[in-house]
Amino acid sequence: MIVCVAVVGHQNNPLYIQSFTEADDALKLHHIVHCSLDVVDERVNNPKRSGPMLNETFLGLLYPIENFKVYGYLTNTKVKFILVTTDLDVKDADVRNFFRRFHAAYVDAVSNPFHVPGKKITSRTFAERVSTIVKSFGFSSAG
Repeated sequence: MIVCVAVVGHQNNPLYIQSFTEADDALKLHHIVHCSLDVVDERVNNPKRSGPMLNETFLGLLYPIENFKVYGYLTNTKVKFILVTTDLDVKDADVRNFFRRFHAAYVDAVSNPFHVPGKKITSRTFAERVSTIVKSFGFSSAG
């Protein structure tokens, strides 16, 4: 089950964070997203040691923490997408597909002429589209 998705700007400023759990977990999930930025920076700055090619946007599993797994994705404009899930047996292909759809929603949101680049995404349409994408990804029957 997806518990949190986030869009983080190229200067590590949060552009959009949405959690899909109880309010108690929101702060914890924000902290997990914030901590994942160090792992993203490490992977981007040291590509030889940590796997993905320089032109690869999918960063894969960033790290497991407690009962969550954190995945990352980096756009060409250095905007980071973070996914936090409680499923421990997620297939990379499913996560890649999620990020592909999430990226398409993001591109549509920032292509809006009223959106100011680098500012938080406040579009209700984007939030609804993200919720739809999250609901469509059960990843696995467990969870």
